[in-house]
Amino acid sequence: MIGKPSLEARGVPKWSKMKKQFPANPSENATACFLISHTFRSLAYRIADSRVRVPNLFADQKMSSTGGSTKGGRGKPKASKSVSRSQKAGLQFPVGRIARFLKAGKYAERVGAGAPVYLSAVLEYLAAEVLELAGNAARDNKKNRIVPRHIQLAVRNDEELSKLLGSVTIANGGVLPNIHQTLLPKKAGKGKGEIGSASQEF
Repeated sequence: MIGKPSLEARGVPKWSKMKKQFPANPSENATACFLISHTFRSLAYRIADSRVRVPNLFADQKMSSTGGSTKGGRGKPKASKSVSRSQKAGLQFPVGRIARFLKAGKYAERVGAGAPVYLSAVLEYLAAEVLELAGNAARDNKKNRIVPRHIQLAVRNDEELSKLLGSVTIANGGVLPNIHQTLLPKKAGKGKGEIGSASQEF
């Protein structure tokens, strides 16, 4: 008819216009409707199950990205903790900082990888040696705190350290206690007989 709008203009699918989609027998028609409804119901259950499982998948990925256990290869691998060069060498002094100072000082055009490790080990050994002797000096003076005076006594009483730091002045270190032999008082203890015999000789 001319005045009747078409079904395609309304957006109605083509299969709705088919009149021979279902058989004419009512029993077969009911069976077909049951199968269709059962199919749609199972699809709805699957969609509902997938909607329920989606947050769990996101939670697993979040746990794996923050360092949790990864299941089935999902998520990012656990990042290994960075190890400093001081820990690799077993030192307390900073290898990276000393390497930066060597490069910034322009002591040479190039700085090898082992140079800062070697220098860190040498400085750590010297510091440990001085601190051990200074701690002994503080303990001898019945003190619990190391002061520059203890470092001065530790360095000047050690032959090798005194030679190494011969031209170094330690602030507030003082001097070593030293009195010349001629300035010491003479020994007293001579008896009267010895004094008389000495006077009779002249």
